[in-house]
Order: sequence, then structure tokens, then C-alpha cells
Amino acid sequence: MKNELQNIISGKSQVRYGDVIQKISRYLERSKRAGIEIESSKQIKSEEATLIREYCDLNNFWDTKIDIKAFISSGAEQKVYLHDEYQVFKLNDGIYYETWTDYLNNLLLNNFFFPDTAYQLVGFYEIDNILYAVVEQEFIKSDEATELENVKNFMDNNGFINKKNNDYFNPELGIILEDLHDENVLTFEKNLYFIDTVFYLTPEFYE
Repeated sequence: MKNELQNIISGKSQVRYGDVIQKISRYLERSKRAGIEIESSKQIKSEEATLIREYCDLNNFWDTKIDIKAFISSGAEQKVYLHDEYQVFKLNDGIYYETWTDYLNNLLLNNFFFPDTAYQLVGFYEIDNILYAVVEQEFIKSDEATELENVKNFMDNNGFINKKNNDYFNPELGIILEDLHDENVLTFEKNLYFIDTVFYLTPEFYE
């Protein structure tokens, strides 16, 4: 599985809705190899944001479908808008990630592990000079409160160890998955749906 995930992150293998995500990741990587020399992660993220804006201009990838009146909710990292009765749009500014590349990797990992709630990157959006990724996702309805013990058992069965609170780590894969509280994991007909994931890759992932 680790080799498969490494190939997905590097763009050598496919995952649901991964094509556009991988294409933008490659665009950022090529630009870095072209000679961009940056020291801090803050500088990297800022430069990546500039490159994403450039990509959107060149490829007409600015999103214009958001209906501001269809706002549903917001959290620390994203704003949620209803698209129709089956889909939502989520605007994410990548605040949980040191770089935009890390955020894009999170999307790919989510789509591998949880294809039933896969993110489709449909564009980028800018509000008050803040850049947001726009992803489309299935609108999941819950029919009961999520028991966190069920989440813990599910994660344990898939090799993820509970480190603290709602944060998990897979030592074999070198992947961290955080913030799996009962608003980010919904229950419908006794099945768990992971609607908001925060994946991180550790150095062990690349070994």
C-alpha cells in the first residue's frame, strides 16, 4: 500500500478525482525545480499561492459557481456552501497546512482512503486577497450521532493508532490523520462517512 500511495502522491498512479490535483502539484513542483529558493514554509506557501494564481489565469481555473447565499457553515479551515441536494462546495484556505502542496496531498490521501466522500477540486477562489481551494463533495446526511469509539475501532482495524484525542498515526505508512471528531465523521445507516479529513505525511512516508 505504501508504494501505491507514494505513486499517487508523485502522480504516477491515479486515484478518484486525482488528475487535476496531481496536475497542479506537478506545476508547483516544476516551478520549484526551476530555481525558486525559499527558506521558510511561510515563504513557500506564499510563493505557491502566487503559482496557483498563475495556473488559474493560464488554465481558466478560477471558480465562479459559488452562490454566497447558499452558505451553510464554517470552521477554522473552511466555508461550506450548498450546491444542490446532493453536493456541497467547500472553500479551504489551507490554514492547517504549512504549504499548499501539503493540502493537495491531503486531498489525494482522502480520496484514496475514503472514495465515497472524495473531494473533487473544481477551482480556486479569492476573497479579500485570501486564496481558497474549492472542492466539491457528496452531501452526507447523518441519521444518528457518531460514537467516537466506533471511529477508533475503524481506524485501529486499518492500522491507525489513536495518539491523543481524535488524532491518529499509521506507523507502517508514516501518515497522520487528525481531527476525527463527531462533526467530521458522520454516521448514516450504521456506516461511517469521513467528510473532513486532515492528513499529514511524515518523513517516514518517503522511506
